[in-house]
Amino acid sequence: MRAHADIAVSCGPKLYLKWHGSSVFLAVSDMSGTVRTTKAFCLYICLAGCSPEQLDVVQGIAPPVASRHETILSTHGHQRVDEYYWIRDDTRTNPKVLSLLEAENAYTQAVMAHTRPLQEELFREISSRLPSADTTVPVRKRGYYYFREFEPGGEYPVFKRVLEGASDSSAMVLLDGNEMAKGHAYYDIGNWHVSPNNKLLAFVDDTVGRREYKLRFRDLATGQYLADEIQGVSTGLGWSADSSTLLYVRKHPQTLLPYQVFAHRLGENEDRLVYEESDNAFETDVNASRTGRYVFITLTSTTSSEILLLDAEGSLRAPKALLPREENHEYRVRHRGSDFFVLTNWQARNFRLMRVPESRIGTKEYWQEVIPHREDVLLQDFEVFADHLVVAERRNGLTAIRTINLNTLEEKQIAFSEPAYTARLHANPELATATLRYSYSSLTTPFSVYGFDMVTGRSGLLKADRVTGGFDRGNYVAERHFFAARDGTMVPVSLVYRRDRFDRGNNPGYVYGYGAYGLSTNPVFQYRQLSLLDRGFVFAIIHVRGGDEMGRHWYEDGKLLKKKNTFTDFVDGTRDLIDRGYIKSDQVFAAGGSAGGLLMGVIANEVPELFLGVIAHVPFVDVITTMLDESIPLTAGEFTEWGNPRDRVFYDYMLSYSPYDQAKAQVYPHMLVTAGLYDSQVQYYEPVKWVSRLRHLKLGGGLLILDVAMGSGHDGASGRYERYRRDALEYAFILDLAGRG
Repeated sequence: MRAHADIAVSCGPKLYLKWHGSSVFLAVSDMSGTVRTTKAFCLYICLAGCSPEQLDVVQGIAPPVASRHETILSTHGHQRVDEYYWIRDDTRTNPKVLSLLEAENAYTQAVMAHTRPLQEELFREISSRLPSADTTVPVRKRGYYYFREFEPGGEYPVFKRVLEGASDSSAMVLLDGNEMAKGHAYYDIGNWHVSPNNKLLAFVDDTVGRREYKLRFRDLATGQYLADEIQGVSTGLGWSADSSTLLYVRKHPQTLLPYQVFAHRLGENEDRLVYEESDNAFETDVNASRTGRYVFITLTSTTSSEILLLDAEGSLRAPKALLPREENHEYRVRHRGSDFFVLTNWQARNFRLMRVPESRIGTKEYWQEVIPHREDVLLQDFEVFADHLVVAERRNGLTAIRTINLNTLEEKQIAFSEPAYTARLHANPELATATLRYSYSSLTTPFSVYGFDMVTGRSGLLKADRVTGGFDRGNYVAERHFFAARDGTMVPVSLVYRRDRFDRGNNPGYVYGYGAYGLSTNPVFQYRQLSLLDRGFVFAIIHVRGGDEMGRHWYEDGKLLKKKNTFTDFVDGTRDLIDRGYIKSDQVFAAGGSAGGLLMGVIANEVPELFLGVIAHVPFVDVITTMLDESIPLTAGEFTEWGNPRDRVFYDYMLSYSPYDQAKAQVYPHMLVTAGLYDSQVQYYEPVKWVSRLRHLKLGGGLLILDVAMGSGHDGASGRYERYRRDALEYAFILDLAGRG
């Protein structure tokens, strides 16, 4: 170990790494040569026996090197050594850990310093596509129209309402996110509900990003906030019919699982416990039926559900189960008149729709089939109106919406013509209407809201998001095709490119994947994507198994002991895109986040030569350690997704792909990894540990940078514009490597 060494960066203010024994300090000198240290630059890092010559120096800048302290983790007689286990700090106050995170951010900023003009250009470019002022389509409920506005330059939404028949100028501000966000690095209004008498507003907000919300109330007559405040809640809210009581869900202080339902009577200090969930595999939520007759307590795991009913017009005591939970049975309900409509996978893998009278709940004996199960159609969603039933069904990977008159059984279909698109049921809070609202978007069509007349069968556009700056959707081409995975399964791909920038076999590609929890990765329009498409990129989504794009079997074939299908689908799909000439073989970038970050970690380990760059956002990469620790939020509830590693079969299988455990001494692609200090979904230490281990093992001079959001969680920045800062960093990283900056 050398006693002293300085490495300077030649651009602008100089960064210095100064060694003193086994310690290294990062300092900055201004243009006059005066050395200054700040919290961001006076950072201690242990080098764990590495000399400066062994460090992966990029552009004359050496990365942080986390100290290595072996922790032995033993399961089933098998020992794993975790030299970075110490990086976990649940209090998020450990100075050594915080210094490491700040050092990582400083290193990322230094390495990417030459792209700052490009980052600013990208940020302005993406932000300028959003109209400075914007308003959603008003939604009618109990005599008022509700809508959300973005004011010119505003980072946060303003929620408003106006009395039916009154002028827009008389609209009342319910919540002003811009005012409420002042003084906070992060701010999110998680949910809000107006009481049935229209006089009170209940809402929850989060100022950290950990999804632990505070419940508050506002008197809409006076505009004053009530003294009632409750900390540590989730987003579920349900009013009693007389507007005196609100049901909410409290989160467990350690696991952060929503597990207790309380009834809060306004003005009283003591809340009444209505229900407590004892099984950590289930999450608890509350919401009111659209009829206002019931408050639902919804209990869900990844494979089972149970719905408890509370009489909103009664005492809100003694909830009754619509149907007690059963293993591998999922269901959802809607209330209409004296019946419940039930979407269920009972003896129906792709779900079917049933109907049961209010008086016959608690058993399936009286369920009557409304829409049968079909092997080739996933019954995805539904809504019930006074005279109509609406269903959203996914066939061959694409959603269709149809309406059924409950009196005449006459059906009407909403037709969509693009090759890849996303259609969903939108806000429909009132039953007594013949107009269905639905949303539509595609890779070339901005988010749009339509009204469909269920009597005449005609659709009318209510609003389409504007894209400022001369956007012309005719300049872009969207396609959809299938490829054969290695086991013969036909897997869909959605892609888009700019028509006049496409040069077959020579375009760089941005390939996205997720594949978990039965969540489809839908092809939707994104303002930010245009910055890549306009620079000649092809953007592609590989709809890997693990989602439910092709039906429920698609999910089942990408979970538990079939999880590796997710990874091989992505690899095979990427190679197919190259073979078809959509993407140049040496210009492939892969991206994914959270469970999609797991996918990124696996492909980086297993096929590093296939990708020029990999972007892993808040990646779930330390699979075994996390799934062995039930104190971590989500762990117990996800055994049915990944498996329980206390079972040796699952332990061995999960270990065989866990990115942190399978990191090795090899050349890796260029990599950008992100994390959020307050992330409750994927704890910050997973990506930080992974980057630290990769730094120790990887060969070659590839970039490996980590961007840690120190003031937010899983979703990153909360502001409308500010969230694009990280996108600008990511795109600058990609464009710089592709030579298209």
